[in-house]
Amino acid sequence: MFKRIIAAVDGSEHSYNALRYARGLAECFGADLYLVHVFPHTSDMLGYDEYEKLVARRETSGQQVLQDARQKLSETSVTIHEELLEGPEAEAILAVAETRQVDLIVMGTRGLSTLQGLLLGSVSHKVMRHATCPVMLSH
Repeated sequence: MFKRIIAAVDGSEHSYNALRYARGLAECFGADLYLVHVFPHTSDMLGYDEYEKLVARRETSGQQVLQDARQKLSETSVTIHEELLEGPEAEAILAVAETRQVDLIVMGTRGLSTLQGLLLGSVSHKVMRHATCPVMLSH
């Protein structure tokens, strides 16, 4: 039924709870698991040096989130892929889902979102509205 599953992780407890469900489903169905972390787009209004430093810090932080998620999966035989992306979170998750032709997106109901996210709508809500595959939310 499921061959490819996305687990969207942002370092929050909700995303790691969702990861547990994604892992269980991937093990049950023999699916590949895609760990996806998206960091916000970095403003190009910064000077070049500041821009480069900020992007480097965000990439390092994102790699740490993916490493922590992978560590939580250390006892699994599931094939794991990692995607570290920059941009609007919902759009990036949806793009990976389309590109990788995933069968299920699993994510937390609440993450480490910004005030902008609270005002414009949550990432999980946007993903649910626009995904072409089922979306499972965990809290």
